[in-house]
Amino acid sequence: MRTHVVDHPLVAHKLTTLRDARTDSPTFRRLADELVTLLAYEATRDVRVEEVGIRTPVTETTGVQLSRPRPLVVPIIRAGLGMLEGMVRLLPTAEVGFLGMIRDEETLQASTYANRMPDDLSGRQVYVLDPMLATGGTLVAAIRELIERGADDVTALCLLAAPEGVEVMERELAGTPVTVVTASVDERLNEQGFIVPGLGDAGDRMYGTAG
Repeated sequence: MRTHVVDHPLVAHKLTTLRDARTDSPTFRRLADELVTLLAYEATRDVRVEEVGIRTPVTETTGVQLSRPRPLVVPIIRAGLGMLEGMVRLLPTAEVGFLGMIRDEETLQASTYANRMPDDLSGRQVYVLDPMLATGGTLVAAIRELIERGADDVTALCLLAAPEGVEVMERELAGTPVTVVTASVDERLNEQGFIVPGLGDAGDRMYGTAG
């Protein structure tokens, strides 16, 4: 597994505002959307393309277009939905699947409660969206599901990561073609499984605490 921390002043600037407890939900959603697009530039650096011939107003030339099968973007419900628009803005022709996962707050184990993805992901590059790589359990479970369906190239986009979560993924997904792209690997997890300094519960900060 490869972990890539995007080192860019705009990324750091937007992340600082996301961390601020005074940032309201509308602003949080907008900044998260913008930050995802910045992360997506790095995450798609190795997206598969093929040559295509075109004619410009001046002459014929050769360019590239996304290869088939198209990339698949998979937000993990619910907080991952807040990252979707920023990702598909960069990859408008990508297909979108959905994966609903819930974490038991006592055991910290993740389980799937909703799944809307193709049965066969052979040859597909898959981009998983989950704001927080905390304990790692949710992303490990999600990526295993993708690998079982035949995905051979998985990239996880996370706003933040904890070193404990990165370690879990490296151990549990050893030998699998996985890359994590994040704005920061923070200090640690606290006793409740939250990233420190972190930004709190990303889902609650995006959408409020209803439900």
